[in-house]
Amino acid sequence: MKIVVCAKFVPDATADRRFRSEDNTVDRAGVDGLLSELDEYAVETALTVKEAGDGEVTILTVGPEQAADAIKKGLQMGADAGVHVNDDGIHGSDAVATSLILAKALGKLEADLIVFGMASTDGSMGVVPAMVSERLGLPGVTLGSSVTVDGNTVTIRRDGDTASDTIEGTLPLVLSVSDQSGEPRYPSFKGIMAAKKKPVETWSLADLEISPDQVGASSAWTEVTEVTARPPRSAGTIVTDEDGSGAAQLVEFLSTNKFL
Repeated sequence: MKIVVCAKFVPDATADRRFRSEDNTVDRAGVDGLLSELDEYAVETALTVKEAGDGEVTILTVGPEQAADAIKKGLQMGADAGVHVNDDGIHGSDAVATSLILAKALGKLEADLIVFGMASTDGSMGVVPAMVSERLGLPGVTLGSSVTVDGNTVTIRRDGDTASDTIEGTLPLVLSVSDQSGEPRYPSFKGIMAAKKKPVETWSLADLEISPDQVGASSAWTEVTEVTARPPRSAGTIVTDEDGSGAAQLVEFLSTNKFL
């Protein structure tokens, strides 16, 4: 079974994230990045399915040169190979264009099980798995909490706020998993060393038979027209209670600012 995890390289949420001044797109080259935390759950699910049966796991990512780090992390966790779609024409692509690129790459990989995280930690849209499912004409199940594969049958449990649903599908299938699907493993020293010898291919838009005018900022359905930096936090109000009036001061502050 060929399992492909679609993983995204995102800016580190703890870093100083910013936009490029020339086109108001996210600065991915000048900011530290990493494999999206929610995609680690997808990698874990794929590895668990592989270990329970037979198959191989490929990490697929779309992005600039630094996005190779997302593949590297997946390989260190235990994936077998990686594919990096890297082309200058991809810059500025929205979810629609990204789904096209992924669908073309997945078709070339002839994947049986395609696994996504529930959303990316930068865009937080969660729509790409459904878009890819539609483009490939494959069944799609989102937000899986538990996944098992028996032959060509995939059983997915989806946990909601008040109930759980169990859904069955047949391979090939597109799947996204939630952050309740299983704690991602940490790369072992052996896994880190083994990752250095695992194959990673780099594909361009031409390799996927995609015209540059189908992707990129020029074809995006949305555009960021203006960016304003978040203002610095102002100093807070300190309430002292030297004479027993602290409680009254606190109540007055909360009332004045309509917090009560």
